[in-house]
Amino acid sequence: MHIDWSTLALQTVNALVLVWLLARFLFRPVADIVAARQKAAQTLLADAEASRRAAQTGHDAARAEAARLAASREAVLQAAEADAGARKADLLAAAQAQAVQLRVEAEDALKRERAAQTRAMEDDAARLAAEIAGRLLDRLPPKARVHGFIGATAEALAALPPALRAEFGADGEPLALTAPRTLSTAEQRLCETAFGAALGRPVTLAVHADPSLIAGLELTSAHATVRNHLRHDLDAIRDALGEHEGVRS
Repeated sequence: MHIDWSTLALQTVNALVLVWLLARFLFRPVADIVAARQKAAQTLLADAEASRRAAQTGHDAARAEAARLAASREAVLQAAEADAGARKADLLAAAQAQAVQLRVEAEDALKRERAAQTRAMEDDAARLAAEIAGRLLDRLPPKARVHGFIGATAEALAALPPALRAEFGADGEPLALTAPRTLSTAEQRLCETAFGAALGRPVTLAVHADPSLIAGLELTSAHATVRNHLRHDLDAIRDALGEHEGVRS
């Protein structure tokens, strides 16, 4: 086999020239175009990824905002529920306090009414007792309303402390004596004698008649009073009944 080296060399040179031409005028522009398209594709992909991330960020922000709004709504509902519960408790407490106050006021009013009724009954009983005592004494001699009380009144006067006893008829002033009726001269002298003996000095009397005493005598000074009459006894009985009723209630 005969090889034509000149032809082979020429064809080789032609092939190299063709390859150079293709590389120079075909492959490089195509590579540049491919590279440009790859760059454009990468840019599009980067923009798409950025858009996706932005969309995801917006979505996450929207979800976070929705969660925040839900939490805020729940907090508002809980606060409203707590406030409603507190208001309900306050209203209930106020209603209970008012009920207790009304009950206490009702009980106080009932106690006052009972006390007033008791007092009225005691006053009626005292008046009835005084009336009965007066009618009974009307059957006795008039002097019984005075004579039977002179000695006991003098004893009560003598039993006072010296300072109080000295006030009766001090500086020569007449003793203030209250009797159920006007005293006769003899009765007044009996009283002056008995009271003078109790005080240890002569006395005179300034007599005042008060039928409400029923029977008995009452001596009065600036700071002391000697009571020895039926009205005082009836008042004491009424007061004792009132105290007994108060303890029992």
